[in-house]
Amino acid sequence: MEISWVDLTIVVGYLLGITGIGVIVGRRQTETSTGYFLASRSLGWGTVGLALFATNISTVHLIGLASSGYSDGMVVGNFEWMAPFLLILLGLVFAPFYFRTKISTLPEYLEGRYGPGSRTALAVMAVFGALFIHIGVSLYAGAVMVQNFVDVPIVWSIVLVSLLTVIYTVTGGLKAVVVTESIQTILLLVGAVAVTAFGIVALGRDADIHSLGALRQAVKPGQLSVIRQEGPYAWYYMVIGYPVIGVWYWCADQTIVQRVLGAKSERDAQVGPVFCGFIKILTPLVMILPGVFCYVLFRDRVGDNGDKALIELIRGLLPIGLQGLVIAGLLAALMSTVAGALNSTATLVSIDIVKRTRPATKDQTLVRVGQVTAVVVMVLAMLWSTQGERFGGIFKGINQMISVLAPPISAVFIWGIFWRRASSSGALATLIFGFLLGAVVFVLDFPAVSGYVLGFESDGAARQLFTRTLGMPFMLQAGILFGICSAVLVGVSLVTSPPDPAQVERYCWKNPLAVITEKPASGLFDLRILAVLLVIAMAICYWIFA
Repeated sequence: MEISWVDLTIVVGYLLGITGIGVIVGRRQTETSTGYFLASRSLGWGTVGLALFATNISTVHLIGLASSGYSDGMVVGNFEWMAPFLLILLGLVFAPFYFRTKISTLPEYLEGRYGPGSRTALAVMAVFGALFIHIGVSLYAGAVMVQNFVDVPIVWSIVLVSLLTVIYTVTGGLKAVVVTESIQTILLLVGAVAVTAFGIVALGRDADIHSLGALRQAVKPGQLSVIRQEGPYAWYYMVIGYPVIGVWYWCADQTIVQRVLGAKSERDAQVGPVFCGFIKILTPLVMILPGVFCYVLFRDRVGDNGDKALIELIRGLLPIGLQGLVIAGLLAALMSTVAGALNSTATLVSIDIVKRTRPATKDQTLVRVGQVTAVVVMVLAMLWSTQGERFGGIFKGINQMISVLAPPISAVFIWGIFWRRASSSGALATLIFGFLLGAVVFVLDFPAVSGYVLGFESDGAARQLFTRTLGMPFMLQAGILFGICSAVLVGVSLVTSPPDPAQVERYCWKNPLAVITEKPASGLFDLRILAVLLVIAMAICYWIFA
């Protein structure tokens, strides 16, 4: 037992408290399917933004980003600082159609745009994404964190946190999820800021570092730069690959977008994502930069295992009491992500499979199906999470999975909302072919299955085809797969019957410029003005850390 009784009391109190709050808030939400799955469409833009951030930032991010900051530096901040641009895309481009069509799930949107076949295909892919990416890897990361403080086997850590999260998610639905997520976001940010602040103090006290320039001199070359000219995180790979995984993750993933679907007005649905974009500015500063601090302060303890960076920062910098608060924040991140993913899978199975095949199913039955689904998915995710040590690094593992799942989904959404000629046959062919192609690439890319890796050798050499590697960073992999999927969609659409014009009118923009010209300006807090301010803020961040 390496954690003090004070910190342990704080952690246990938090776990019990947040579970109780979730159960209380979620009372009566099971009376209707809209209440259970979409919080009765009552969420304001602040709650939407906080819930988006909490669902996004899991223990995977906290441990993985600190690990990547320690090993690779601020370059991984691109994953966080490019996200606001995709959140603007969600708010400006996708949210209006999601709200106006009153959909409950994103597969339901695809059915309106393309037909029932695409809805079924996306529902299946979304469940896979929630199971393997959002829940499975998050559980493993949380268990690793718990094991570093309390001598509890990883399996039991997974079981404990899973059980508590299931209790309020299953009983309270989306309302319980978003309320607890709002609380967890605040706790998470407090903990992350505390680690960063104590790290800055320790740099001045123990390493005589009092400026950004002095820190640059103490770390590895380029460790404080977000712009990399070579390697798997080179800027051109980021430009090619991130929009692909970002469109899926932020604009077309049920786990994330379900918060937008629960908004009480179109403005709340649009402003919420942009508000989340402003919060995302903090992420590299309070979650990646501490990993760089760890390289200076504790690299003798961490060695080559970057996943230990955040743990050593907590142990080495924070006083008793505050350690417990930060550990509770880590668990908060884990629980919020898992809860959001469970609720989304319950919604997908109940609305997109059961209700569509049996339209007369009663609301109470749909809720019950969703609750059973959440439990089953959690059990499967727990089994998958025990394979976490084979991911080759938490952050790397989750992004490799996203890079093969995202391309076909991003293709059908982007082409579907902007290109009026995209047909139902083209979309269905793209989803099926892209999913199968991605599955093959992932199996080849997962050492536990194939013994081979599609990526750079450790020395950056050996790019011959069918050797140990194919010389393909996962960001480039995502870009290439997106190009293939786009070619399939366009090709099949052009040789098949065009979609119904009335159908397209309801689910597709007339032209790309309509995104910003459709509505008159509404003052200083107009969404477009907020988006411009967010872009300016991001430009300043890139200028400072270029």
